[in-house]
Amino acid sequence: MMQLDQAKRLKELEKENARLKRLLADEILGKELLKEALEKKL
Repeated sequence: MMQLDQAKRLKELEKENARLKRLLADEILGKELLKEALEKKL
């Protein structure tokens, strides 16, 4: 039983990790786009 619970928990953590990585990538991309936009204006 313990192994099944651990496997489920691992799956949940992997899913959450993937979600956080996507959020971080979006943040980085957004900052890069803002930086490029500002550089073009100056």
